[in-house]
Amino acid sequence: MEDKETFVKSSLNGKRVVLIGGTSGFGLATAKAAAADNAGLVVVSSRQSSVDKALRALPDGTEGYVVDITDEQGVDELFKKIGEFDHLIFSAGETLQIGNLADANIADSRKFFNVRYWGALMAVKYGSPYIRKGGSIILTNGIVGIRPWKGWSVAASIAGAVESLTKGLAIDLAPIRVNAVCAGMVKTDLWNNIPEADREAMYNEVGSKLLTGRVGEAEDIAEAYIFLMKGNYTTGQVIVVDGGNVLV
Repeated sequence: MEDKETFVKSSLNGKRVVLIGGTSGFGLATAKAAAADNAGLVVVSSRQSSVDKALRALPDGTEGYVVDITDEQGVDELFKKIGEFDHLIFSAGETLQIGNLADANIADSRKFFNVRYWGALMAVKYGSPYIRKGGSIILTNGIVGIRPWKGWSVAASIAGAVESLTKGLAIDLAPIRVNAVCAGMVKTDLWNNIPEADREAMYNEVGSKLLTGRVGEAEDIAEAYIFLMKGNYTTGQVIVVDGGNVLV
């Protein structure tokens, strides 16, 4: 039996967390949760206005950077500026194209892949050399990769690609831990292109069918990112946080 003294409770106290997509939605909620555990924060967005807004909501000392996550040279330069850190979270994304395949705009579909898949891969490529011992990487996908909805072929394929990427990177980058958070429907700004009344009706309709009786909040998803940063024995996993959606 191992000496109990070898088991040390994991903490984010004093750790440095880089959150690409950390200025809104899952990323901002996770940044706030990590700050509550005394982590140092670096938030990254494609828009300066988003960075400025997030910095006003986060503790003093939080760093903010702007980068086009589809620009390989820009991503490389970003991590050179940031330097060493402990955890990398990638939750960047734009509102996805939803609709019939016949109406799909292929150029737009490629843009979504550029952000959500290639952006994640480049962030890991250029960020991983700066991750300290015991650190981790957490990517983000959605349950449409497990249970696609009608009209969500593009989103489902991105989610499936990110899941496979997560598992491959966990092997390639070991002992750096690599995991992903797979979210169900959550109230975030990504749904803001839908009129408010229709959006609330959608939340109520979907939530009434879930085992939890409601759709998620960004804070619900943040709990999974915090767990994975602290989970020193967890790697290569995709943690589903969906209110039981895949079961009903």
